Formats: sequence, structure tokens, C-alpha cells
Amino acid sequence: MDTGSHLLLGVTLAGLAHATGLVGNDPAVSQALMIATVVGSHAPDFDTVARLRGITSYIRFHRGITHSIPALFLWPLVISLPLAWGYDVMGQLGLLYFWTWIAVVFHVFLDMLNAYGVQCIRPLNRRWVHMDVLAIFEPFLFALHSVSAVWWLAFGGEAAILFPAAYGITLLYIGVRAWQHGHLVKRVAAALETKGVCHVIPSFHPFHWRFVVETAEQFYTGKIEYAHVILQEVYPKQQRDDIIQATVGVDGVRAFLGFAQRIHVTWKECHDGYEVVWSDVRFWYNRKLPFGVDVRLDRELNVVHHRLGWRKKAWDPPFV
Repeated sequence: MDTGSHLLLGVTLAGLAHATGLVGNDPAVSQALMIATVVGSHAPDFDTVARLRGITSYIRFHRGITHSIPALFLWPLVISLPLAWGYDVMGQLGLLYFWTWIAVVFHVFLDMLNAYGVQCIRPLNRRWVHMDVLAIFEPFLFALHSVSAVWWLAFGGEAAILFPAAYGITLLYIGVRAWQHGHLVKRVAAALETKGVCHVIPSFHPFHWRFVVETAEQFYTGKIEYAHVILQEVYPKQQRDDIIQATVGVDGVRAFLGFAQRIHVTWKECHDGYEVVWSDVRFWYNRKLPFGVDVRLDRELNVVHHRLGWRKKAWDPPFV
């Protein structure tokens, strides 16, 4: 999810901890717990510092090792131990560790539910896991947790009522979206009358989705509006000849291939060589393939230039 939502959920997780009655009335424990859950809710995304080294490093590292199985247990220790020492509440270290662990795990769980995905089973497997159930930003969940947090912090709302209800509704909402996703996958397969790998990808609108279907010969892309399946583009697959193979060793292409899942590649001849375009069809939007690598080759198939990233403005969809 987006950074704002992660931080907000850190606040409401602190509220949920208060709802259990285990925090007590100690202000030091309460303050340390709030910091622990807020920082823990964002900690896996500290890997965004990789962006300082360029988009290639960012693609390689974002949502990778910092979201892995060992990280689920290391982040809570790194966060809770200094807080327990700094606030002189070492006797509550176990409590701080537990709720920081909940915050970190919930962060990774939410990231797993969107289309970008996460390498959450490293080091056992480097596979990207993405359930395509939630958008990067969910207006309903953001509003629900914002109201709960404000009611609690500004108006003295009862944590024992607010936060079990908020998280119960959150889990129910996720369950409904998962059911909706599964239903739409079947609907797309029936509408296209074809067999292949199908991705149905959510948007900010609860009844507007995009789909990508990969078969042995081509990709089908389109949208779903209120359960109506609308086919928009078909992208034939191209055989990987010498021109395409000449780009496989490029650093940006290697990073792309380690992340992308529905890979479409084409090439065209230019006045002084060739241009090879790699794209991940999962991020298809509005009849375009906005994410991938563009590689320029000369006539001898030497790499002249390459660019990895988005072929769109930052404020244009899709938002992943």
C-alpha cells in the first residue's frame, strides 16, 4: 500500500493494542508503543533508499529482502529494543516487540495483496507474490482508519470499541475484495473463451478492474466495469531473435526480468540501428504498456543506450 496508509495503520494498531488492556496507564509504554507500531508499519519500505542509486537498484531491492521472512523478525527487534531502553521500559520489551511484529507482518501482508507484489518468502524462494486484491491506495480503508484514529486521539473515543470494529471491518473488506477478484477471473476466462494465465487488477474504484490474459500466442488486455468484460488490446508474442537476445545481458533488462512476470518484447529498425522494447503487460493501461526497458542498438548489435522505468508521468495511472 501507499506510505500514508501504512503510517495510518501504524496509529490504529497502537489503538488496537490499547484495546487489549495490556498497555495499561503508563505514558512511557503508551508513547513507545505508538512509535513502535508507526515505525514498524513503514519499516519494510526503508528499502526505498535504493532509489538514490537509480531505478535499476530500486527495482532489484524494493519489496525484496526487507520484506522477507527473516526481516519479519529482525525489524521488530531493531525497533523495539532501542525504544524499550530509551523510554526505560525494558520490562515491556516483549509487548513492544510483539506489536511491532504485528505492524511489520501487516505491512507485508497488505503489500502482498496488491499488483506490484512482494518477495515475502525469501530466502526460501525469490518468487514475487501478488494477490491482485487491493489497489495501492484503498479509499474505504483509509477513511475507516482515519475516522477511528481521529475519534480516539482527538475526541477520547473508546479504543476497545473503535479498533476491534475497524480491524474486523478491514478483514471483512479484504475478504469481499478477494471473493470479487476470484469471481472476475472466472468471468474474464468465460468471456474470452480462452485458456491462459489471467490477472484481474483492481483500481481505486470498487467496480472497475483491468485484466491481462497470457496465452501461448498472445496477450489479451482490457477492463471490467460493473462486471462487463471489455476487450481492448491484443499483443502478439514475438520470437526472441538475435536482435532481442543482444539486449538480455543489459543491466536494466536483467533487473526487469527479475521482477516482470507477463513479458512482452518487440523490436523495430531505426535509421542507425534497432530499438528493443521490453514491457510487463501486467501494468497495461489505456491501450499502452507503460512499464519496461527501452534499449537502443547500433547495426552491429552493440548497446548504445537503455532506459528502465515508467513511460508515463508520475501522476498518471496506473498507480502501483
